[in-house]
Amino acid sequence: MSGIAEFRSVVFDCPDPRALADFYSRLLGWPVTYADDDWVVVSDGGSPRRLAFQLAADFRAPTWPDPERPQQIHLDLTVDDLDTAEKQAIEIGAVKHDHQPSEDDDFRVFLDPAGHPFCLCRD
Repeated sequence: MSGIAEFRSVVFDCPDPRALADFYSRLLGWPVTYADDDWVVVSDGGSPRRLAFQLAADFRAPTWPDPERPQQIHLDLTVDDLDTAEKQAIEIGAVKHDHQPSEDDDFRVFLDPAGHPFCLCRD
């Protein structure tokens, strides 16, 4: 089935595009492929595997699960070993979220340096 459009990027608003791009570059192993003062892209060169980060001077981080500022978007990232991936993600700047809704430890919730939630998931 053909759609109206082709997926290009997931774009994150943030206060420091380069810093957040560097975090995701290290987390995913994807290089920064474009950068200016307001816009930075990381990609593995495949389609549609591309994340972009844009400057939002008035950015307010989500406070999920508090509905005052919901998560709005999050990434689910597959890992081979949750314990190892958790340790590595924290070493590069992730914070393990206090709220861990997985009842069987199939995934763990973290916050990136700008406060966006993401999940590391068992394959």
